[in-house]
Order: sequence, then structure tokens, then C-alpha cells
Amino acid sequence: MPDYPRIVVTPPGPKARELAKRDETVISQSFVRWYPLAIQSGKGCIIRDVDDNEYIDFNSGLVCLNVGHNHPKVIEGVKSQLDRFLHYSVTDFLYREVVDVAEKIVKITPGKWQKKVFFGNSGAEAIEAGAKLARWHTRKQLYISFISAFHGRTFGGMSFTASKPVQRRYFFPLVPGVTHVPYGYCYRCPFKLTYPDCHYWCIDFIDEYVLQKYIPPEEVAAFVFEPIQGEGGYIVPPPEYFQKLKKLADKYGILMMDDEVQAGMGRTGKWFAIEHWGITPDIICIAKSIAAGLPLGAMVARKTLMDWEGGSHASTFGGNPVSCAAASAVMDVIEQEHLRENATKQGVYIMKRLRELKEESVIVGDVRGKGLMIGIELVKDKTSKKPAAKKAEEVMTRSWKRGVVVITCGKSTIRIVPPLIITRELVDAGLDVIEDEIRQAEKQG
Repeated sequence: MPDYPRIVVTPPGPKARELAKRDETVISQSFVRWYPLAIQSGKGCIIRDVDDNEYIDFNSGLVCLNVGHNHPKVIEGVKSQLDRFLHYSVTDFLYREVVDVAEKIVKITPGKWQKKVFFGNSGAEAIEAGAKLARWHTRKQLYISFISAFHGRTFGGMSFTASKPVQRRYFFPLVPGVTHVPYGYCYRCPFKLTYPDCHYWCIDFIDEYVLQKYIPPEEVAAFVFEPIQGEGGYIVPPPEYFQKLKKLADKYGILMMDDEVQAGMGRTGKWFAIEHWGITPDIICIAKSIAAGLPLGAMVARKTLMDWEGGSHASTFGGNPVSCAAASAVMDVIEQEHLRENATKQGVYIMKRLRELKEESVIVGDVRGKGLMIGIELVKDKTSKKPAAKKAEEVMTRSWKRGVVVITCGKSTIRIVPPLIITRELVDAGLDVIEDEIRQAEKQG
């Protein structure tokens, strides 16, 4: 195996620059291009650009490739399905492939009760389906979501999202009935308290100052949450956070709707991140890594909730058989290759290295995560905790130029999310670059 990363021309190379020009001409620029990385191919944890540079992928294709690029079992399953048929709308007719995948999903999702699955094409569609189901079943009109949350960019998903103003600017009015409350972000507690002396005031606040003051609890259909906030900054709430939120939900008969789009499918060392907190949601939304990069979203709910009538919700392309073939292979690979265990093993090692860096660095304010979902929050200084957004961007860009692909989240957090198949050798090679660039950013003042 050759040494990685391997940079043969400083990126962006001439072919990448040319592609970027063409892209700007014909492609909507409504999304963020972190830097002009132009992908040519990928294998395992390595990606190659159009100028033949090879990078260690610490992004997993925006957390869509938990089993790595082009896993042979995924490719085999997809090719086999391609020879049979590509599409015939699961919402109108029957086919085995979608039932097979649904049976696998209900086995790995939390909850011993019977469950059913609705298939869409993305995380946003899974959120839309979950929100509609919650409203249908409960006949309630309101939702509570969380500040710093990200749940998609459709009008429904955007209404739950509260990560960055740009994601909502000029799109109002949004779907009504969504109230946002502070999340359990201990490093930047919105109440200026300190864990554990706060006694989880962030949960009591929801009850005492929201549900008992101005939001009628009997009209709230669901709490909509991420177990680990993604776009908001890879924020991990404290140990009893979700047990207390679940107790509050039970007190008022509010459903728990869990967005596992980024944190699920083994990413944190468990099939689903909420399992770390020992509660069972009523609704779980899945996408991204479920089909190794092919479009697929799934909303899973207790069978007793799935009482909506025919025609109330559907998707022409949801449950596409090719995507289902990929998803089936993904679940097999995660189980057979013990990738949850590897996520835990490599994650513990990465956290150890980064916490050692934090001790010596004046700009590493916080290191947090579970499994291979890890954030490094950079600050201007540890006393003020002012986000060092420019430095985080510099570390991201310079790491890419040296052959390690990472991006940021929140205001100044670098996210570490390599494929779950990653080896210690590649972990070390990638961290060496990122840690070095953090030290360089610190020296520059």
C-alpha cells in the first residue's frame, strides 16, 4: 500500500481549476463549496482528484460513506440489481428489495415493539415524513426543536433548522408551529451555567418557561432533535440529557422524533447515536450513510403510530431498488466487518490524541464526540472562548492542500468523520496533518 496522502500538484491543480470555471457557469451556486476539490475516483478511505492527487478522506463524502468508497460488497449488490430492474415505484406496487431492507432496518433500530418504515430519497424527506406522521397520528399542530439544529433545507426541514441564518434568510414565512429552545451545549451554555452544577436547567427551562408559559403542551406533537448536533458544531449533550427530555415528553404525551441522518448507521460506535443515552425514540429518521452515497432516506416509527391512510404520504422514487440493494449491503458490511467496534476503537484513540493537543494548545477550546463523529472547536483564547472561525477555515484549507479532506461545522469546529473502515495508519497520517496545521495557526496569532 503506497503512503497517503500523495500530492503531486498543489491543489487546486489545472484540471480542477478548469472544472471549477465550468461549474460556476452552469451549476446553481446556492450551496457552499468548501474548497475546489474535484473528485475523480475513490477507494476505501482514499479519494483521487482530477489532477491525480490522492487524499485521506476525513469527510466520508459528507458522512455518507460509512463503509468507505466503492466497497466491493456494495458494488456487487448494486450491479446485481442493475441487471434486474431500476425502478417501479414502491408506493404504487410491490417488490421484494424494499421489503428486505425494511426488515433489516426494523431489526437494528432501537425499540422492541413492532415498527414500520417509510422510504424517501434524502434526510430532508425523512424529516418531512416524520413530521407529517407525528401531526397525523396525534392531531396536534406544534413542534419543539432546538437551537443549532439542522434538519434539512426543504420548507419543513428548514422550519426545524436553527443552525445558521443563511439557511433561512429570505425564505419566511416558514411552516408555522415550530418553537426552538436551547440545546445541551455545555461548552457554551446559553444560560451561562456549568455542568453538573446546572442540574440540567436546559431541560427544566423547556418545562417551566416554554410549556408552562406560552406553548400549550397538549398541542405539541413532537420534540424534533439530533442526538449529536451536526451542522451546529458536533455538539454532544451531557449524560442524562435525553433521559430527562424523554421524561418530560412522557409527562405531556409528546413524541420523540430522532434525526439520525448524520449520526446513525454505526457512526458513533452504535447503530444509532441515541442508544448512548439509553432511550427509545418514537420516530427515527435515517439517510446519508444508509445507502453508501445513493439517494435513500428512511423514516421508522412504532407500528401503532403508522396509522395514516393510503394517499396521505408517498414518494415516487423512495425505496428505489438500486438504493435498497446498496443499503442491504451497507448493513451487512457494518455487521460482518465489525465497523461499529472499529468506530469505537479508532474514536477513542483519536479523542486521546486530540485531548492531548487541547492541553498544549491555546486555541483548541473543546474536543468532543462519540465513535468517529468528533469535533475540534477552535477559539481565539480559552478564557473568552470567542470562536476562531478564520483559523478553523485556514486549518481546513491547508489540510486539504496537504492531502487530508476535512470541513468545518458550527462557527469554528473542525469535524473528524472518516469512513468506519479506517485503519490506525491512516488515522495517524490524517491527524498528523491536521494537528500540525492547528499548531501553525496558533503560531500565527
